[in-house]
Amino acid sequence: MGKSKIKSTTVLAIVHNGEVVVGADGQATMGNYVAKSNVKKVRKLQEGKIVTGFAGSTADAFTLLERFDEKLNAYGGNMKRAAIELAKDWRMDRYLRKLEAMLIVADKAEVLVLSGTGDVLEPDNQIAAIGSGAMYAQSAALALKKHAPHMSAEEIVREALTIAADICIYTNHNLVIEKIS
Repeated sequence: MGKSKIKSTTVLAIVHNGEVVVGADGQATMGNYVAKSNVKKVRKLQEGKIVTGFAGSTADAFTLLERFDEKLNAYGGNMKRAAIELAKDWRMDRYLRKLEAMLIVADKAEVLVLSGTGDVLEPDNQIAAIGSGAMYAQSAALALKKHAPHMSAEEIVREALTIAADICIYTNHNLVIEKIS
């Protein structure tokens, strides 16, 4: 059985006007029904210096977040190095390879997307999105960043996630939004 398409949420991160913000909706689905509507899919690590968001299996994502935090500690809080090392392990380790989740990680300067195929991607336009509503949220964020540059990063994330929730049945309006401190 191959990896299923991750369709359980929408997570969006943006670097805009010197701010870095990560947000997600709170819906968790099991098959065709909503199992929970207020899951917190955004977490702060390293005393708020790094913010993460996840899509996919919650248990799998928590396992990956634990491993990512371990890598951060091992590499002195260097986010990019920790992300690359996690991606290597994720791809090579028999247990981790089976995990079905994706992560967005962000620090004060950049945003990265991590996947189980070993990818560590630096998104174009400093906007990253994962999950079923990713393309809706990313499109909205791109338009807002371009045509409403006066908006704050938090305002853009909130509005883009709201638009995604209006369209995507796997995304709700219970948003959790975190800024890098």
